[in-house]
Amino acid sequence: MLVSQRIRAIKPSPTLAINAKAVSMRQAGVDVISFGVGEPDFDTPKHIRDEAVRAMEEGFTRYTAVSGIPELKDAIIEKFRRDNNLSYERDEVMVSCGGKHVLYNLAQALLNPGDEVVIPAPYWVSYPPVVTLAGADPVIVGTVEADDFKLSTESLETAITPRTKLLILNSPSNPTGSVYTESELEALAEVILKYDIWVVSDEMYEKLIFDDRPFCSIAQVSEEVKSKTFVVNGLSKTYAMTGWRIGYAAGAREIIAGMTKIQSQSTSNPNSIAQKAAVAALNGPQDSIQAMLRAFDQRRIYLLQRLNAITGVRCNLPGGAFYAFPNFSYYFNAKTEGTTIKNSTDLCEYLLTEARVALVPGIAFGDDNFVRFSYATDLETIKEGLDRIEGALGKLV
Repeated sequence: MLVSQRIRAIKPSPTLAINAKAVSMRQAGVDVISFGVGEPDFDTPKHIRDEAVRAMEEGFTRYTAVSGIPELKDAIIEKFRRDNNLSYERDEVMVSCGGKHVLYNLAQALLNPGDEVVIPAPYWVSYPPVVTLAGADPVIVGTVEADDFKLSTESLETAITPRTKLLILNSPSNPTGSVYTESELEALAEVILKYDIWVVSDEMYEKLIFDDRPFCSIAQVSEEVKSKTFVVNGLSKTYAMTGWRIGYAAGAREIIAGMTKIQSQSTSNPNSIAQKAAVAALNGPQDSIQAMLRAFDQRRIYLLQRLNAITGVRCNLPGGAFYAFPNFSYYFNAKTEGTTIKNSTDLCEYLLTEARVALVPGIAFGDDNFVRFSYATDLETIKEGLDRIEGALGKLV
């Protein structure tokens, strides 16, 4: 084969693959309901779109500084000050082409071959491949439903070796919706400092938290912890700007400079027009977030009630993001037309074929007993999708 070893070591994103299959089936005339992709079903707020139009009309369509325009960096810095009580300078902040690009740049700038990265499971599907592409080794640490899928200090300490370089934390979590409390983060921070490792705090769903729970970043625990933390965030989920591809990071200036060097030799600057729109998003009215949050909360409650009413299914109440991660293992070993459903992949394939509902198997997130639902779609679609799932499950023996 001509492809490199690194290509053979990774697989395409399962969530994007599921979405592509659902789109393909729809184009072929099949009525498919997708709970697969994590994309808000809201329009980007008008004042953000208007700023993009203004940028184009004013000719802001050329290259910018590789790591982001100064006014966007300043908006990010103000966001950290306003929302998180964190202080950064411009050379401690950079902007990339989405949160995934931020994580890729960070792994390339920080990790060496042989380094180990602790990743709690369930995890976002791209964490292990990003680590692998940097030549480092993902160390997967399982969590359990009873602990709301949160990493314990004991599990973290057990996973750390002399090769451990980094821990990846995601709160609110994709796929579980779990939200770490301040005290839980303080406990993890003690272990991080004890072993002098770095931590990535992926806070992409920071604004999508329910039940008036406060959000806390591990970087807020202390200045010492902040100095070991890279905060990763973006605009895709909070402002329904998935296609605009703007993510950002804040952390140690030496690594930020390295990330900028990586970006300068790969994509160069993020889209100029999207950067101007991002300034308007961060500095402008924030009421659209609350409107989305109310809709997501209504869907969350309905989805959880329906899932937990299905025979054999159980699901924790997600505290944030717009995902549910129910346990469907009750249906493993069930049979359909001579075929046995052995795992989450088999189950999702069956539901796509039989019920025309697209879901992402839990194995993609590191736990085969589960299936991920995205409830970033309207209530009527959620209701119809669940009706179809219940009907298909009722045919299994």
